[in-house]
Amino acid sequence: MKFWITALLITMIVCNSCAQEHSNNFITVKGGQFFKDGKPYYFLGTNVWYGANLGALTEGGNRERLVRELDFLVSLGIKNLRVLGASEGIGQHNTVNPPIQPEPDKIDEKILQGLDFLLAEMAKRDMTAVIYLNNFWVWSGGMSQYLSWVEKVPVPNPFLEQYNWHDFMNFSAEFYTNDEANKIFRNYLKALISRANTVTGILYKNDPTIMAWQLANEPRPGNGDEARKNFGAFARWIDETAKFIKGQDDNHLVSTGNEGLAGSLESDSLYLKTHRFESIDYMTFHLWILNWQWYDPKNAAETFSSAMQKADHYINQHIEFACLVNKPIVLSEFGIPRDNHSYSPEATTTYRDKYYGAVFEKIYVNARNSGVLAGSNLWAWGGEGRPRDPDNARWKLGDPFTGDPPQEPQGRNSVFDADSSTIEILKKYAGLMNDLSQ
Repeated sequence: MKFWITALLITMIVCNSCAQEHSNNFITVKGGQFFKDGKPYYFLGTNVWYGANLGALTEGGNRERLVRELDFLVSLGIKNLRVLGASEGIGQHNTVNPPIQPEPDKIDEKILQGLDFLLAEMAKRDMTAVIYLNNFWVWSGGMSQYLSWVEKVPVPNPFLEQYNWHDFMNFSAEFYTNDEANKIFRNYLKALISRANTVTGILYKNDPTIMAWQLANEPRPGNGDEARKNFGAFARWIDETAKFIKGQDDNHLVSTGNEGLAGSLESDSLYLKTHRFESIDYMTFHLWILNWQWYDPKNAAETFSSAMQKADHYINQHIEFACLVNKPIVLSEFGIPRDNHSYSPEATTTYRDKYYGAVFEKIYVNARNSGVLAGSNLWAWGGEGRPRDPDNARWKLGDPFTGDPPQEPQGRNSVFDADSSTIEILKKYAGLMNDLSQ
C-alpha cells in the first residue's frame, strides 16, 4: 500500500512538472492576436458541448465514439473545441442529464471523469479546449438553477406553459447580485480549476490543453427595459468573476462567452465595457440569423441574401469593437438549420454550405491580414449522433448526443459526419486557418 501511494505521488509530481515545463504551450494574447508556441494562433473550431457526458462511464457515455469523433475532427484540421464544463440540477425539462452538479456542492465524479478523459484524448491530438462554466439559459441548469436552489423557488422554465422567455431571462439575470448563489458557483470553480485530471494527473490549472475558461454561455443582463438597470451589476459580475478565476489560475485566458450586441441589449457601451476589463483576455460574439429572425429556412430564396447582409454588418461591427479594445475576438457560436428547416440528416444543406463558406471566408481574410478576428467555433458538431425522431423531438436520456442542446429539436443545427459537402468546406477553411499559424 505504501509503495502504491508513493508511486501515485511521484506520478502526479512528474505530470505536474511536465505541465510547468511546457508552460510556453499555453495560448496567450498580445495586442489583438493569440499566440501559441511563439507563433500566431488561428483556428476553425467547433462546439461539442456534450464532450464530458460522452466521455463519462455512465448512462449516455460512449468513449469509443468520443475517440472516433476526435480523430475525425483532427482529420479535418479542427483542433479547437468549445465544451460545457458545468451543468446543474435534476428534474428540469429540457436540461442536461446527468448533470455534473445534481445538488449544491455535490459533484457527480463520473461526469467530471468524462471531462478528464476528453482533455486527455485532446492532448494526445494537440487540440485545445474552451470550457464554459455556467449558462444563462436553462438547458444545462446554470444561473437559474443556482437561484432556484438558494431562493427555494421553481425555475420559471420557458418551455412550460405557465412561463415565458421574458420572465425567465430576468429571473436568470438576478444571479449576478445573489451572493449565496455565487458562493456555490465559486465553490465549483475552485474545485474544477484545482482538479487533478484522473487520467493524466495534471491539475486543470496547469493543463495547456485548456485554452480558456469562459464565464458562462451567453451571459446577458436580462431582457427588456428593466434589464438596463442591471447593466452595472452585470459588468461587475463579469470583472469580479474573471478576477476570481485568475486568482485561482494564472496560466489560462478568460473570456465572457457573451453574444456581442445581441447579448448586451444592443448597447455598444455595455459590450465594450465588459470586454475592456483587464481580467478579460479576449472578446467573443455569436451570430444567429435564424433565432434573430433575419432568415427563414422555409423561405430561403427570399430571405438568405438580406440575412447575409445583416450578418456581414454584424461581423464588421464586432471587428471594429475588437480593434477599439485591441483584443482578439472569436465568433464562438453560429449556425443555421438544414434546407427547409428539416431536422432529418437526409435533408440537403445548400444554404448552410453557402452560409458557412461566406462566414469562414470573411474570418480567413481578416486573419490573413493580421486582423483581430482570429477564430470561430461553429454550432455544432453532431458527428455520429442522429436524432431519435427527426420530427421535432427533444433530447431525452438514452438518446445519442447531437450538437443540439436538450432544449432544441435534435438535428436543427447539427453537422453530421455524413454531411459531405459541409465537411469539405470545414476541411478547406480549417486548413487555411491552420496554415496561418505556421
